[in-house]
Amino acid sequence: MSEKLRVTRQPGFVKLWIGQTVSAVGSQMTGLAIPVIAVTFLNASELEMGLLNAADTSAFLVVGLLAGALVDRWRKRKVMLVADLVRMLATALVPILWVYGVLNIYQLMVIGAIMSVASVFFDVSYQSYIPILLKSEYIGVANSRLETTSQISGIASPGIVGQILTIIKAPLLLIVDAITFFISAISLWFIKDNEVPKPKVDRRPIGKEIAEGLSFVWNQKLIRAISFTTSTSNLFGTMVGTMFALYFFREAYLGLNAAAFGFLMTFGSVGGLLGAVSTPKLIKVFGEGPLIVLSSFVMGASQLLIPLSWYLPREFALPALIVNTTITSFTVLTYNITQVTARQRICPEHLLGRMNASIRFMVWGSMPIGALLSGALGHQFGVITTIWIGAILNFFTVGFVLFSPLRTMREMPQKPDTK
Repeated sequence: MSEKLRVTRQPGFVKLWIGQTVSAVGSQMTGLAIPVIAVTFLNASELEMGLLNAADTSAFLVVGLLAGALVDRWRKRKVMLVADLVRMLATALVPILWVYGVLNIYQLMVIGAIMSVASVFFDVSYQSYIPILLKSEYIGVANSRLETTSQISGIASPGIVGQILTIIKAPLLLIVDAITFFISAISLWFIKDNEVPKPKVDRRPIGKEIAEGLSFVWNQKLIRAISFTTSTSNLFGTMVGTMFALYFFREAYLGLNAAAFGFLMTFGSVGGLLGAVSTPKLIKVFGEGPLIVLSSFVMGASQLLIPLSWYLPREFALPALIVNTTITSFTVLTYNITQVTARQRICPEHLLGRMNASIRFMVWGSMPIGALLSGALGHQFGVITTIWIGAILNFFTVGFVLFSPLRTMREMPQKPDTK
């Protein structure tokens, strides 16, 4: 029996797979609804969009390292379950506040910060849970399956949601996302695993445990190079992304609508799906290390299409953005599946939570900094200039993996490094 079939016959993985696929549909809706709410309902400024995006991504910078140490002490499935319930309640607050006519941009920031903290604990646990749930030889296939179905779930929903937004108010869509978080929590409830919480007698001061995770990431030259490329790419990509809703929706720029945004996101999901299903074949063609380098290079180059679309005739702007979104989504998936799988194989099980949290601290912790920088630059110099700065700098982030052993490493290590 092939590895792919074996993975899909693992009961625990199937439940996780179903729950995360449903949750991905809700996340697509929120990804559409939040910028629409901020820009068109609450009339957010450049600075306010920077603050909102910073709130949405701040938790990895603030509590990411602590979360990693705590997750390594706790049962990861239960952490994910609680995080889903917190996100369900926080998401449901938005339509409630809107119905009562009291929703404002600052409340959206607070809710975003709560969601961000819950997502930290969920994501660190999630990336650390697959190696616990499955044998080592199934990890790559499982990651590919999860990403593939996540992208499939996103192909139809953005276009449909974009049309729905012309009929139903954006805040009401978040009710659906709240329900999907509940379904994800239920799926986790029914998973059975053999994970045992770390005994209290084996625990050391939490500062030392955090330092051990950081030290592992820093001393692993492959993981270090990947982390630097990812963190700087996220920093400059967030500068672009923070201004993107203003660029897309405001009449002073492209002046497009929610339906067009949904259409754009659909192509992004198609690109992501193609990237997810193509990754195993591309690894055979290029090798794991070279695929990481190539993906990063193409991803950075495609970002330049965003500011370039400003100079095109209006009817060609959306097609240029579609090309950017499709290529970016494709390469993000080939990059992430390859490097996450390698990280999970290289890291010893007892360090998985702290390793993932340390990396997320770097790669996601840069995002609120990018958001704040974007808001400040946008306020001072305008949307287009800010997008140009972010896109150009993003192009050079490939350097960390390009000038590392990854460039010629066709096969990454298959087991933890015990040195």
